[in-house]
Amino acid sequence: MLRLFKYLKPYALMVALALLMEFASSMAELSLPALMSVIVDEGVATGDIALIWRTGARMLAIAFIGVAANLTGGFFAARSAMGFGKTLRSKVFSRVSSFSLRELDRFGTSSLITRSTNDITQVQQVTFMMQRMMAKAPIMAIGGIAMALATEPRLAWILLVVIPILGAAIVIIALKGLPLFKSIQAKIDALNRVMRENLSGIRVVRAFDRVEHERARFDGVNADLTATSLKVNRIMAFVPAFITVMMNLTSVMIVWFGGREVGSGAIRIGSLMAFIQYAAHIMFSVVMVSVIFIMVPRAQVSAERVNEVLDVEPEIDDPASPVRPVEAKGRVEFRNVDFGYDGASEPAVKDVSFVAEPGTTTAIIGGTGSGKSTLINLLARFYDVKDGAVLVDGVDVRDMSQETLRSYLGLAPQNATLFSGTIAENLRFGRDEATDDELAEAAAIAQASAFIAEKDGGMEATLSQGGVNVSGGQKQRLSIARALARKPKIYLFDDSFSALDFKTDARLRSALRKKTGDATVIIVAQRVGTIRDADQIVVLDEGRVVGKGRHAELMATCAVYKEIVASQLSAEEAV
Repeated sequence: MLRLFKYLKPYALMVALALLMEFASSMAELSLPALMSVIVDEGVATGDIALIWRTGARMLAIAFIGVAANLTGGFFAARSAMGFGKTLRSKVFSRVSSFSLRELDRFGTSSLITRSTNDITQVQQVTFMMQRMMAKAPIMAIGGIAMALATEPRLAWILLVVIPILGAAIVIIALKGLPLFKSIQAKIDALNRVMRENLSGIRVVRAFDRVEHERARFDGVNADLTATSLKVNRIMAFVPAFITVMMNLTSVMIVWFGGREVGSGAIRIGSLMAFIQYAAHIMFSVVMVSVIFIMVPRAQVSAERVNEVLDVEPEIDDPASPVRPVEAKGRVEFRNVDFGYDGASEPAVKDVSFVAEPGTTTAIIGGTGSGKSTLINLLARFYDVKDGAVLVDGVDVRDMSQETLRSYLGLAPQNATLFSGTIAENLRFGRDEATDDELAEAAAIAQASAFIAEKDGGMEATLSQGGVNVSGGQKQRLSIARALARKPKIYLFDDSFSALDFKTDARLRSALRKKTGDATVIIVAQRVGTIRDADQIVVLDEGRVVGKGRHAELMATCAVYKEIVASQLSAEEAV
């Protein structure tokens, strides 16, 4: 957890002030029992009213200072801890945003959400408690022991017996709880994963009548988390009970042995009362330490999980000296590209080579799992190639900055993703300065104008998170319009026409050819009708290029393409 404290540096002044205020508050609390003993032993015993008033006024002033210092310390501790949490969340979000898809797959979405929220909250809370309790507990303990010894050294042996017993018990309990805290965080990940899968796939769950199955699955991970949490709480519940017993036993011992000394005249009543209060302060500091021992192990686990994210060096990073193409045209070349996913026994694409020229449309077609979308991911540099190179205008994409590369691209992904907000905000996602006329033009080309006009507010109509208040075809058309509104050099359509009917598909492609005149267009598709008019069709089979050319050429030379066409079109339509 100490490694994360480097992000606390901007709040160092507030931390220092919080600690200073805690010191002042502690010193005020420690001075009050001594003044009380003066009132009892020297004021009440002798009837010196003036002394009682003077000492009482001092106690009142010190108590007021202590309260003010305590409140001020709490304010600064809260500000610094909340700022620390804000900084950590920002750092984690920035680091996750720079992850490649491979690194996102490594952690998993549910785990990253837990680390960004629950884990950082645990660290944030402990940071606050450390400034309050961890600063105050040693002062109260050391100061209390020193004042108790100075007040009544005859009774000090009681503290020497009680404190080691308390310390040993707390350490044993903390050691038993630490492994369980690690388990709890992992089980929170599992709970989030099941919940997220159920919510995102609710239509499938209901369609297949698996509601009870999903409920049982959730109840399983929920019960597992509950059982582990109860086990931890049972262990930790022993701490306050044990401390309460020890505090009461200590008070009884002090009164028992101290009372005998008072009877013999060796100890004065005021000193005995002060000693009891100092013992209470010492025991209270032990209670604070026990709370810290409960919270720190769990926060340590959370800190390790946050550090795992922050320690990842993204495999896809900008080069030290980025190269920009001399002339931005949008020419794309795949040159002997090999790539495989982690854990896969075979590469996803092997020795893929082709060129997509500006002003032309290149279509990629093949069976399921043949590597079509992988090529789009490699061009956008969501992954890096294993061998070979992907070039844009003659420059390897690995030698370009990610910002420069992606400024070339307008992507309509396979799974159309929309964000909460208005339709206009979604269409401007890739280019904030797009005008209303440009948005209207993009929507018209994407065949989205009609259903947008039917919505209340038109372009200002609100979309729900994920675009759940529009149909699949409407989502795809808005995704295509978003890519068009960006006006990129390279258009990437990754199977983004699949939810459109044939008539809408044909109208869209016709309008698209007029809009993308000088740009490079790459279309991944399953339907032959979508790509048969392309200037170049690249046919993939098991990750390899088995054919390149126009529709007529491939019908004559590529058996794989002929099989795909035969499965979708009649003999007359295929010509």
